[in-house]
Formats: sequence, C-alpha cells, structure tokens
Amino acid sequence: MTIQRNVKLFKNGRNQAVRIPREFELPGDDAIMRKEGDCLIIRLAPKRSLLDVLSQLSPLEEDFGHIADLMPEAVDL
Repeated sequence: MTIQRNVKLFKNGRNQAVRIPREFELPGDDAIMRKEGDCLIIRLAPKRSLLDVLSQLSPLEEDFGHIADLMPEAVDL
C-alpha cells in the first residue's frame, strides 16, 4: 500500500523547497533526488566509506624530506 499526502512547496532563496511530513522523514542529512517524468524521487544517499573519501583526494605535491625508518626498541611483554 502506498502512502501519500499533499505537501506545501515554497521558495527558499532561489530554490524551491518542500515540507516533508514527519511520517516521511529520512534519517541523516544527505539524500539523492532524481526526476522521472513528473515525479521526484528522494532516497537516502549511500554511506561513504573512508576508502571512498580517500580515493577522491588529490595526491600531495609537497616534499616532506627524508624520514629515517628506525628499528623500534625491544619491548618485554
């Protein structure tokens, strides 16, 4: 069964916004919206892993100089 409600559209600066009723609230603060014909579809954005974030970073161009790779001191366990 599909739930539907009339909602209010309003202007927020130069954007149009919609008031989302409590029963349609999405958790979090990131979503994806797409348009199919005259329908708008809003769904949660997939959570990004740390690897996804790191893969989008640009390599550093800085020279950090030589870093000595010293052997660690022995530790009695």
